[in-house]
Amino acid sequence: MKWASSYLKMRILGAIDYAQASTIKQRIKKVSTMAFTDEEGNPRRFTWRTIATWYYRYKVAGITGVTPKTRSDKGKTRKITPEELLEAINQVLPYFREKKYNKTDIYRMCIEKGIIHSTQIAPTTFYRFVKEYELLKEDVSTNKKRLAFSMQYANQLWQADTMYGPYVKNEKGIPTQTRLIAFIDDASRLLCHGQFFCNENVDALICAIKSALYKRGIPEMLYVDNGSIYTCKEITLICARIGCIIKHAPLRDGAAKGKIERFFRTVRGKFLSRNLELKSLDSLNKQFTRWAEDHYNNVTHSAIGLKPVDRFTIDSQRIRYLEPHAFNDELFYAEDTRKVKKDNTFSFNSLRFEAPADLRDKRITIRFDRTKKKSTVIVYYKNQRIGHAQLVNLVHNGTLRQRRKTV
Repeated sequence: MKWASSYLKMRILGAIDYAQASTIKQRIKKVSTMAFTDEEGNPRRFTWRTIATWYYRYKVAGITGVTPKTRSDKGKTRKITPEELLEAINQVLPYFREKKYNKTDIYRMCIEKGIIHSTQIAPTTFYRFVKEYELLKEDVSTNKKRLAFSMQYANQLWQADTMYGPYVKNEKGIPTQTRLIAFIDDASRLLCHGQFFCNENVDALICAIKSALYKRGIPEMLYVDNGSIYTCKEITLICARIGCIIKHAPLRDGAAKGKIERFFRTVRGKFLSRNLELKSLDSLNKQFTRWAEDHYNNVTHSAIGLKPVDRFTIDSQRIRYLEPHAFNDELFYAEDTRKVKKDNTFSFNSLRFEAPADLRDKRITIRFDRTKKKSTVIVYYKNQRIGHAQLVNLVHNGTLRQRRKTV
């Protein structure tokens, strides 16, 4: 049925004022028995509960309360991105011979292999995404005019992406498919850092990029795709704090990130093909680190004719590292803003903190470790670090007040 327009709703709400009844509920019920003609001349009737909803929305927000609104996430999926769906499709395509498959077969195979779950995306949404983003067509990037390129110096550009890995048992002993997050230096092909995680989320990305920056310095640019973790607020904040420009590749343009995609091909062919010990995530990461340092970073790369670690070392004088500082970890903290009250306190996570300096009536920025429930809260004001915020001790403050009165 066609939705009621704002004009029709206002006519119905106006009829409530003239309805003959003693209470507002009775007047609404009386109006619900009446027929109203819409803009096209069709008679319309609505239940009293619907009219009551319009009435109370109008009382709270006025005309905007009864104006139809389009969902901000209309046409989008909230649990899986097109990039993640394309990666899942590419994982199952090798199971089909001579391209004898359809969308239903691919969806079922993704579910059977555990790459995606039915709770993440429904079949109809899967079909719509495949059609809308042309996920089953030949790579559209092959029609683009491209030039082979490489950065001149190390740490001018890093490429980063995520790859599906083997199954390992998680902390609860349940087999879970891992994800490899890796960073490749464009000029030297050096693996700056790579690590397997049981979940592909913001916390995993922050852990990986934190290790990469401590090990290999700060890149001038970071080139990533449009996956949900690579477009999150946290990665944007981290890059802004360290002075790194973040750039995103076009959708379905795998060739734009050719070096990291070629590295993943090497990982599949030379590391995952080994007889790995998959009893735990920690064991898998230890094996991957040994392979990366001994059989990738320290082996001559055919494209540059040098070992990646040697090529990276050539530009060691240009590489900018994180300065030795006790507060470097705060670069990777989450961020939020608060308004300090007149008693120099503010609220965070349902707790009351006291500002480390006199910041009454000031709007401050707080940083905190999102991985810890009881995280230390750091206060910043106008980009200057003020210090740690302490939980309010009301009894102690009361004692200080009594001392001041006696003095």
